[in-house]
Amino acid sequence: MSRHVAIVTDSTAYLPRAAVERHRITAVPLTVVLGDQALEEGTEISARSVAQALQKRRPVTTSRPSPAVFADTYRAIVEAGASSIVSLHLSSEFSGTYDAAVLAAKDAPVPVRVVDTGMVAMALGFCALAAAEAVEAGGDADDAVAAAEKRASGTSAYFYVDTLDYLRRGGRIGAAQALLGSALAVKPILQLADGRIELLEKVRTASKAIARLEEIAAERAGEGQVDIAVHHLAAAERADALAERLRERVPGLNELHVSEVGAVIGAHTGPGLLGAVVSPR
Repeated sequence: MSRHVAIVTDSTAYLPRAAVERHRITAVPLTVVLGDQALEEGTEISARSVAQALQKRRPVTTSRPSPAVFADTYRAIVEAGASSIVSLHLSSEFSGTYDAAVLAAKDAPVPVRVVDTGMVAMALGFCALAAAEAVEAGGDADDAVAAAEKRASGTSAYFYVDTLDYLRRGGRIGAAQALLGSALAVKPILQLADGRIELLEKVRTASKAIARLEEIAAERAGEGQVDIAVHHLAAAERADALAERLRERVPGLNELHVSEVGAVIGAHTGPGLLGAVVSPR
C-alpha cells in the first residue's frame, strides 16, 4: 500500500459514517461510564441510552481514551502504510484526550502531529474533513494541520440546552452561570469560545431561544460558502425544523449535516440539546 498521511480524530467529532469511510479517517472512541459499566462511545452505548439515564438521575461520567489506545491506533495505521499521522482532537478544556494522544505520539513509529482544535462535535468534524481534503489534494502533514487550524479559526458553534444543570455537574460551565440561569428561569444560548463553553445570551422561553439560535447561525453564515451541522439530543423534530429553516435562509450553504450527538457530549448537555455549527469554507 502506498505511503500516506493518515488523519485521526476522536468519537466526539460525530462525523457521518460515509464521510469517515470516504476520507479514511480514524476516530478513536471516548468512554462513557454508566453506573459501574465503562462503554465505548459509538459502539457500546447510544446517546439515547445516556439521555434516559440522565432523566432517571443515574450517575453518568465520561473518560478519555488511554495513551495505550492511541498507541495501538497509531501502530495499526503505520502497519497499513502511513508515513505520518495528523491527530485532531476535541478541546483540551473538555477532556484529557489531547494529552493522551500527545503521550502516545512520543513513541509512535512515524511522526505524529497532535492538534488541540479547541472544537467539539462537527466543529471538530469539519476540521478533520479539511485535513483529509488537504491530503487528498496532494498535501503533506503540514498542509493538513494548516487546513484544520484554518477551519477551526473560522468555525463557530452555538447551542441551546433546556437546563445548565448537566453542564454544571460535569464542570463544563461555571456554577455561578448555571445558578444564574436557574434563578432567573431563563433558557440559555451558549457558544464555544477559546475551547470553552460560554453563556452567550439568556432568553425567556424555549421557543424564543430556538428562534434566536436560528438567527445567530444564519447571521454567522452570511452569504459566502459555508457548511452547517445541526446537532440534537432526543430532539429530532426540533433539529429537522431548524435545519430546514437554515437551508432556506443561507444562500451559500454547501453541506448540511443533521445528527444526534453521541453519548459523551450528551452526558454533559442533557436531553433537549439543539446546536448549530457554522463552518465557512
